[in-house]
Amino acid sequence: MDKENILEVKGLHKRFTSKGVTVKAVTDVSFNVKPGETIGIVGESGCGKTTLGRCIVRAYSASEGEVFYRTKSGEELDFLKADKKKMKEIRKEIQMIFQDPYSSLDPRMTVLDIIKEPLRANYPNMSKDEMDQKAKAMAEKVGLNPTYLMRYPHAFSGGQRQRIGIARALVIEPQIIVCDEAVSALDVSIQAQVINLLRDLQKELKLTYLFISHDLSVVEHISDKVGVMYLGQMVEFAPAEELFEKPRHPYTEALLSAVPVADPTIQMNRIPLKGEIPNPANPPSGCYFHERCHYCIDKCRTDSPKLTTTQDGRSCACHRADELGLRGFTYDENAKTQKAGK
Repeated sequence: MDKENILEVKGLHKRFTSKGVTVKAVTDVSFNVKPGETIGIVGESGCGKTTLGRCIVRAYSASEGEVFYRTKSGEELDFLKADKKKMKEIRKEIQMIFQDPYSSLDPRMTVLDIIKEPLRANYPNMSKDEMDQKAKAMAEKVGLNPTYLMRYPHAFSGGQRQRIGIARALVIEPQIIVCDEAVSALDVSIQAQVINLLRDLQKELKLTYLFISHDLSVVEHISDKVGVMYLGQMVEFAPAEELFEKPRHPYTEALLSAVPVADPTIQMNRIPLKGEIPNPANPPSGCYFHERCHYCIDKCRTDSPKLTTTQDGRSCACHRADELGLRGFTYDENAKTQKAGK
């Protein structure tokens, strides 16, 4: 494991089998994460983003692969192969914020008890007063009024409920947070507040984020690096600014062309994708994207491209990555049109 990394995902696979049918939800995904980074994972619904996140925190058992993790004590281990005793020690260091702030909170528990629950599970010898004090301090840190903590979740708005979920994840002082569509269920104005809160908490508490989202504009705002997934595979991984300015995979280009701009005078040059997403239980031969790709050649139909890393640190799974000049998410303010990335 590289000394600069806190997390290394290598060759991760997840397959679901039901009634004799096997679905490849995640296929051979690899990437590295440095301490304090935010890694954005994007793609259409059903591409395997959430499954990847849940495999990393071991909410799902991965079919194959390794997730190397550096603990607070400096120990390096494969998180997926840790035994129950070891998991009990390090579980509190990797936490998750869920998508739906309504269904992820127990309606029968007070907010104080919800935030305290991880403390009870991980620190059984901690006194009730100390738990209360830690829970109230964390609630205040995420912008909740401590005097309202004896209320139940139904008394809070969606944005406030997501803050409760954030407080619950952070109260045991983790190193890594997996944010699974953490703002997608919120209004746009509330999204901005929660994203700014997450960024402030990251700086203050030295957190590392894996930010899963289908909203590219949100990912651009918060991420240091971005991984693009299609049909369970990572097709591109690059620093956020470079990926948005000059994508190398045709699927990334199509996604970026669909990012909305809050200016009706700008002429959008969207790239429509033909057909539907293939069935993950019966994926196409060669490149999984070839049936919808505008740049498809014969090689794409037969040979599966590997995710290869270039000297500039970018990775792409496309046979024509070096020869295509794809369009990025940049706009000519004078012409009011989308322009090609340089």
